[in-house]
Amino acid sequence: MKKILTIIVALFLTVGAYAQIVTPVKWAYAAKKTSSTEVTVFLKATIDAGWHIYSQHVKDGGPIKTSFNFAKSKDYSLVGPATEPKPETRFEKAFNMNVSFFEKEVIFQQKIKLKSPKVTAIKGQLEYMTCNDSKCLPPEDVNFSIPLGK
Repeated sequence: MKKILTIIVALFLTVGAYAQIVTPVKWAYAAKKTSSTEVTVFLKATIDAGWHIYSQHVKDGGPIKTSFNFAKSKDYSLVGPATEPKPETRFEKAFNMNVSFFEKEVIFQQKIKLKSPKVTAIKGQLEYMTCNDSKCLPPEDVNFSIPLGK
């Protein structure tokens, strides 16, 4: 009986160790008013060493690209697509293609035209995928709310 109990405890400890959630990317947000009717929002990914996330511009058949879905509102509109700095590009065997990605940190920007002074935050959801040299984590959806301040 003692032997069975020891096996069960060891099994739970092993499963618990594998159940730890790996979160190599942390997101932060900010906004800057550039005029009385325009604001730029910043979506910053801080990426742990050895990991990377992908550009918004990845060809079909590759990894999940980083994307932003801003909530629809009659009080504001997007001015063009979100922008990003120049990514690194290299061939990845896992996808059998060249892919563009970011390591350490990246700041995406989105210009927004305000149609109402009562807008207090820009909300939405982003999707991204992170990989290192040996594995990729499942794509993740992150809800965000970026306060505009006064």
